[in-house]
Amino acid sequence: MADDLRHNGNEFGKDSTWPRIVLGFGTRPEAIKLAPVHHALREVLGRDPQVLVTGQHQEQLDQALRVFGIEATANLRVMTVRQQLPELAQRILPEAARQLRNMRADYVIVQGDTLSSFAIAWAAFLENIPVGHVEAGLRSHDLERPFPEEANRRMIGVLADLHFAPTALARENLLREGVASDRVLVTGQTGVDAILHAAEKGVVPADLPAGPFVTITLHRRENWAILEDLAGALAILAGRHRDRTFVFPVHLNPIVREAVLPPLENEPNVFLSDPFDFGSMAAVLARSELIITDSGGLQEEGTVLGVPVLVVRDVTERPEGIAAGLIRIAGTNPERLLFLAEDMLHGFAGRRRPSGVYGDGLAAHRVARAIAWRHGLTERPAEWSGPLAAEWADPIAAQGPTR
Repeated sequence: MADDLRHNGNEFGKDSTWPRIVLGFGTRPEAIKLAPVHHALREVLGRDPQVLVTGQHQEQLDQALRVFGIEATANLRVMTVRQQLPELAQRILPEAARQLRNMRADYVIVQGDTLSSFAIAWAAFLENIPVGHVEAGLRSHDLERPFPEEANRRMIGVLADLHFAPTALARENLLREGVASDRVLVTGQTGVDAILHAAEKGVVPADLPAGPFVTITLHRRENWAILEDLAGALAILAGRHRDRTFVFPVHLNPIVREAVLPPLENEPNVFLSDPFDFGSMAAVLARSELIITDSGGLQEEGTVLGVPVLVVRDVTERPEGIAAGLIRIAGTNPERLLFLAEDMLHGFAGRRRPSGVYGDGLAAHRVARAIAWRHGLTERPAEWSGPLAAEWADPIAAQGPTR
C-alpha cells in the first residue's frame, strides 16, 4: 500500500501535525472491544485518542466506559425508548459528521457491525476522513441473520481504509470480496484482550447464588418475535436442573424484558438481573458450565475461556469456535434449544478446553502499531504480510471436526 494517505492537505508524518485519531462507537460491546485499542493507542502514540459515542445504548455504554476508565470527548445521546433503526440512523449521521469536523479528525476507528459503527463510518467517509475497521471480515453470508448487523459490517468494509481482521478466515472473506491484501491485517480479536484481563480481575456479584452456573443472554432483534417461547424452553431446562444456577443478565431493552421475564421470574434457580459490569460478567462466564446466547461476542469469549457455547441463532459469522468444538448452533426452535442444552450439560459439564482461535491477547497493540505506521510514525508491522502465527493459517482445519 502506498504511504500517501492525506487529509485536509496534510501528509501525516511529514509535517508537525500529529494525527488526531477518533474512536467512534455507541454500544457496550463496541466499548469493550475498543477499550484495549484506546489504551494501546495511548501507549504507542503517547496520547489518548478522542472518543465519539452515539449513546445507542446509553446506560450500558456508560457502565463499560467507567470500567475501562475512558471518557467520551463527545456524546450524541441519540437513544430513545423503543427506537427504530431508520430514525436512529437519521439522528446519528449528521451529528457524527458535525462532531468529526469539530474534532478535526484525521482518522476514525470503528468496531464490528452496529448501526452506530456504520453511521459513524459513513459520516467519516462523507467528510473524506479515512476509516479503520476493527473486527473486519466476519460474515454469515445471510443479510437477514444477523439483522441488520451483517449488512452493517459489509457496508463498513466497502468504506474502510484499513481492515483489522480477527482471524485468517475473516481475512480470506475480505480478499474474496476484492479488498487489497495490503489493506488487511490479521490482528486477533480485541475482545480477547479485554476478556482475558477482565476474567483475571473480575469478581462474581456477591448476591449471586452458588454455582455451577449456566449463563444466558438473549437480545437480538431477529429473535424478538420468539423470545417468549425461547424463555419458556429455558424455564423447562432450569426446572430439570435445580442443582445449577441459571444466570440471566437481561438486556435493558423493554421489548426484551417484556418477553423473557414472565416465563422465568418464578423459577427459583434462575437469577435475573440487570446487565453486569464487564468485570463481573467475565468472572461469571469463567465459572460457567455452559453459555446460552444469541450474542456474537459471547461466542468468542466462551471459546477463549474454554466454556461451551450454545448459539440461539440459525447461522454464525464465527465458525472458528464451531471447529474448535466449543460452539454449537441451536437455531431458534425452542424444542431444539432444549434438546441441545440438555445434551451439552451432560456431555460438556465441567470441561475446560480454552482455544486461541480468536487471538492471543495482543490484538489491540497490533491495531495501534498499524495506525502509527499508516501515519508515518513507525515501521510497517512485520506481520502485515500474512497470518500472525502458523496455527492461525487455517484455524478451522487445525481445530478438528465440527460438532
